[in-house]
Amino acid sequence: MNAVTPIRTPAEQALIGAYAATKGAGSEALEALRSAGFFRFEMLGLPHRRVEEWKYTDLRTMMRDAKPFAGAPDAATLLAAKTSLYALPRIGECRIVVLDGAFAPELSDLSKLPAGVTVSGLADALARRPAIAARLAGGTIAQGNAAFALNASFLSDGLLVEIAPGAEVGHALDLVSIVSDGPARFVNLRNLVIVGDKASATIVETHIGPDGADYQKNSVLQVVVGAGATLEHGRRQVDGKDALHLATLEAEIGADAHFDSLTLTTGAAISRNQLFVRFAGEHSTASLRGVSMLRGKQHSDTTLVVEHAVPHCDSRETFKHVLDGEAHGVFQGKIIVAPDAQKTDGKMMSQAIMLAEGPSMDNKPELEIFADDVQCGHGCTCGALDPDLMFYLKARGIPHAEAEALLIEAFAREAIEDFGGDLPAVEELREAMFGTIAEWMRTR
Repeated sequence: MNAVTPIRTPAEQALIGAYAATKGAGSEALEALRSAGFFRFEMLGLPHRRVEEWKYTDLRTMMRDAKPFAGAPDAATLLAAKTSLYALPRIGECRIVVLDGAFAPELSDLSKLPAGVTVSGLADALARRPAIAARLAGGTIAQGNAAFALNASFLSDGLLVEIAPGAEVGHALDLVSIVSDGPARFVNLRNLVIVGDKASATIVETHIGPDGADYQKNSVLQVVVGAGATLEHGRRQVDGKDALHLATLEAEIGADAHFDSLTLTTGAAISRNQLFVRFAGEHSTASLRGVSMLRGKQHSDTTLVVEHAVPHCDSRETFKHVLDGEAHGVFQGKIIVAPDAQKTDGKMMSQAIMLAEGPSMDNKPELEIFADDVQCGHGCTCGALDPDLMFYLKARGIPHAEAEALLIEAFAREAIEDFGGDLPAVEELREAMFGTIAEWMRTR
């Protein structure tokens, strides 16, 4: 029987060539991860609409070419990046900066790290401690994902953040990822956050890039939440308007632990935010929430899988979408309850508001339940702003634009306001997100 040779798109051919050109540049552990990732990517290729998980985001069509791989930033690029940092509202007292996918200690507030927190470049950490490669390899769902495999193929640097067992980090750690101004490039980034047993911390991801730069970005954050630990995770995605950003969050939650994640998406022409969360210990809770503010011809895809592998765990997923112009929003959510995961409580909701006739929204919530003593549900809504509420506000002298902004803020606030409870470490993040939403409304 003759072997079947797959037809490669120009983007796939360029990515395969780029991998070959950079092969052998890292430590033995790093190269082993890259080789395994590339093997999976070669088999999977860029996903297309006939791949169920990517049916609404045909990456093979959207990613017509692959940009040159970004190299390590030089001194001039580091200096220019400081301007981006000055313009970015600060969250917490400590910024850890990655520039064009490489750890930039020169731009980071390493002297302000709280007690119990250690930060190092991922490439250096992997060379010194090859055992962390087991964490970076990813779980079953991530390993079968094309974006994760592509990230592994070009794994070069990022961050390793470790919170010591029992540590209580009183303010947020802001992990800032900057794409510098300049020619089109492909930026690859991997961060690993390990929260020790009974520790508590707040981590913020901030992704920024210049408008007008046609860059592509593939970022992965892997999180391990230890037994009895608490992690609040915030994410601001304010990439440049022409960018393509593939983002993956993979979280493993231990026993008696709590994980809360909030994502605000306003940037990039094409973005996909993947969340893969697995309960590995009993009596734990997870809340996944997000707000997407889209306009023009933006396309944003939120895809999540929550695995209840053990009993007595609760999960909540709440995602809000505000669409204007001809924007396209996507929500795909799946809750999987294993046969032994009795007493599971899972709820999932996606809601969208259309501000014009042109936008479109695709929702695909799913439940896969293999246990019998569970409470699980899902739902989705999609529609315009309530005309009665608009009339009520305008009848009291509030201009149309301001009335619209008030209703949209109230809609988004449901997903944001209870994030992190009353922890002071997350108050700045909530306020920054409300400010971003207000600016989006002002300039739409």
